[in-house]
Amino acid sequence: MRVKSARFVKSCADPSAAGEFAPQICVAGRSNCGKSTLLNMLMGARLCKTSQTPGRTRLINIFEVTADIPFFFVDLPGYGYSKAHRSLSDEWNERTDKYFKCGNDIAQVLCLMDIRREEPSDLDKVLINYLRDLGLPFTVVLTKADKLSRAQTGKAVIKIAAALGLARDNLIVTSGESGAGKDALLDRIRSVLEVNQPL
Repeated sequence: MRVKSARFVKSCADPSAAGEFAPQICVAGRSNCGKSTLLNMLMGARLCKTSQTPGRTRLINIFEVTADIPFFFVDLPGYGYSKAHRSLSDEWNERTDKYFKCGNDIAQVLCLMDIRREEPSDLDKVLINYLRDLGLPFTVVLTKADKLSRAQTGKAVIKIAAALGLARDNLIVTSGESGAGKDALLDRIRSVLEVNQPL
């Protein structure tokens, strides 16, 4: 898939406000897992603010992507930031839960995980099982692969796939810094969008 252009559309506090945009490729993951960097790479523009401070994304951010098949990226707040104020953390979780359950046209959920961890966190596993329970299609995207050697990357992919009960082809290795995995991920997005196009 070739991305021609992209633009920021809006930020939503109410997840139901995202319903007017379709189809959606949702991006979810732990705080500071590299969501903003990956989105900037895929869109070919620095539309997402990156930060070393986890927990900065608190709203649902929507981006319109003009490509072979037009779609919208939906950037969800990161989860698992323990230093966030409890009330804010609960608010983020409620907002994300409502987003998934309020009938948005979600073609695919990209579940981002930092490959350097080698073992998915309990929260990562909860997200995967949650999506399975809801019957939502997802792809695990391993970020920050430029930080590891090829051998380390291969070992990490095997461990993470086994821990999540997934085949290795359900994981895509990426780096927002080097651009690795960009074409593979855009091809995956294209394939799911083609399946979801109306006849």
